[in-house]
Amino acid sequence: MADKIGFRKFLGLYALYARMDLDFLLRDARVSLLAISADLVSNIAAVSAIFLLAWRFNGVGGMSRWDVLFMLGYVTCVTGFYQLFFSSCNTGHISRRIGRGQVDHMLVQPLPLPVQLATEGFIPFTGCQNLLFGAGICAWALHGTGRSAGALWLFGFAGYLLASVFIIVGLSYLFSSLAFRWQTAFEEISSTVVDDLTGVLSNYPLSGMPLSVQWTLISVVPAGLLGWFPACALLGKTPLGLPVFYPLAVALIIWALAAVAFRKGLKYYVRIGSSRYSPGGHRR
Repeated sequence: MADKIGFRKFLGLYALYARMDLDFLLRDARVSLLAISADLVSNIAAVSAIFLLAWRFNGVGGMSRWDVLFMLGYVTCVTGFYQLFFSSCNTGHISRRIGRGQVDHMLVQPLPLPVQLATEGFIPFTGCQNLLFGAGICAWALHGTGRSAGALWLFGFAGYLLASVFIIVGLSYLFSSLAFRWQTAFEEISSTVVDDLTGVLSNYPLSGMPLSVQWTLISVVPAGLLGWFPACALLGKTPLGLPVFYPLAVALIIWALAAVAFRKGLKYYVRIGSSRYSPGGHRR
């Protein structure tokens, strides 16, 4: 029965976690709003330096000031979407749950592990601010460029947004697979991966960089696929002569590698168990 989860059950789990998030917000609205405001200010600070630089010099790296602003709005949407679905309960930072022995708790639940990981991180009330803020920036930037957003363009925007978030989650799970074998050493590896991907590199326009740097940042370290490449493609300036679906192809490759590595790591973990508990059940 646990292996047969219908779509209605899936939506029911999202509704459950949404209710829990609302209860958390209403339990102490003052503290919750302060935390939400602090997170929003942090994201504004993260993109303001590049924005002010582009505004002062009427663009950066061959991109106009409005192009740069749209790219920054897109990056904020990506981090906001990730926060909305994967920031709670460490579902996006899965190495923490592995390293702390909390996967054991998940394995005894009457739900498949993928279903738990896909639903537990949903926080629509306390985690939606950056996605809404990023959407507002994108709309403002599109107005500045004089472009309109039709249905096909919005479909492409949503597709790129999903691909970018899947790249973040896929890499997090790929590297977190190391924590199954070395639980203490790699407990925070997912935090390092996510922070490095969504940091300065994803916020900077790469159009003026050497080709070697551009290729590196859309392949080996795909931070450019979280902002620069999708933004350029959505603005009709797909870089490096690549097809528009290149980010989706990279996301699928990363997810395939992550699925293999995570499955092998989980099989090892099931045999060995957590090293964070003593024989008496106490956490080390």
